[in-house]
Amino acid sequence: MTLQIDTLAYTNRLRWLAPEQKLLFAIALLIITAFTHPLAQVLIAIWISAWTIIYAGIPAKTYLKLVYIATLFWLTSLPALIINGIDIAHLHSVQHDSIIGLSVGSYYVYISVHGIGQGLAILTRAIASLACLYFIILTIPFTELLQILRCIGLPVLLTDLLLLMYRFIFVLLNTAAELWIAQQARGGYRTFNIAMKSLALLISQLLKRTLENYRQISLSLASRGFNGEFQVWHPHRYHLSKRYAIEAIIGCAILIAVDWYNAAIFTRI
Repeated sequence: MTLQIDTLAYTNRLRWLAPEQKLLFAIALLIITAFTHPLAQVLIAIWISAWTIIYAGIPAKTYLKLVYIATLFWLTSLPALIINGIDIAHLHSVQHDSIIGLSVGSYYVYISVHGIGQGLAILTRAIASLACLYFIILTIPFTELLQILRCIGLPVLLTDLLLLMYRFIFVLLNTAAELWIAQQARGGYRTFNIAMKSLALLISQLLKRTLENYRQISLSLASRGFNGEFQVWHPHRYHLSKRYAIEAIIGCAILIAVDWYNAAIFTRI
C-alpha cells in the first residue's frame, strides 16, 4: 500500500499543479474542519474526496480502502464512547441518556445517547481531516513536501530525519514481506505456537536487517562525501491554476456560510 501511495503521488493528474497551492488548499480545509460542525465536515469530506478521485485521478478503490482502514480505528474507540456505567442507586439520573442497558452487580451498564452523538461527531471530523491528509499524501510527493518545509524555515536536520524515516518505511515493509513469505513457505504459521515463534523470529531478523541496512546507507553516504544535508533534485515544472484557486476560495466561503447558517438555526431552536 505504501509503495502504491508513493507511485500515485508521482503519477496523479494534479502532478503539474504547484505543490504549494495544493498544500494551502488542504490546510485551509483542515482549519475549517477544526472549527465547524458535522454538516460542514461531511461536505468537506465529500468535496476534497471529489478533488482526489476526479481531479487527481486516484482510483476510487484505493481511496476507499484507505478510508476503510481509518474507520476501523474509529470503531475500536467507539465502545469507550457509547458504553457507560453508573451505580445502580443513581439510575434515575441517566434515564433520558440510556437507550438500553443491563444491571451488572451494583452497577448499571448502558448505551448512551450522548456517547453516540460524540462518536458520530468524532467520525465526521476524523473523516474530513483524513480526507484532507489523503489529498496531500496522494497528490504531493514526500520529497516536495520536505522542500516546502525547508522553504518555510524548518531546520534542515528535521527534514533530513523525516526523509530517512520515510526511506526506512519502505525498507521495513520490503524486509518484513520477504521474511514473512519465506516463513510461510516453510510452514511457519501452521499452529498458534509455531506462529508465535515465527513472529518472534521475524521481528528479531527485521531489527537485525534494518540495522545492517542503516550501516550500509551510512557507509555509502560517507563514501560520497555527505556534508550533513540531503539535496533533492526537482526536475518537474509546476504551474499555478487560477481556476482551481477560485474554486477553492468560493468553496471554502460556501462551507463557512453553511456552517454559520446551520449553527444559527440550532441556536434558535
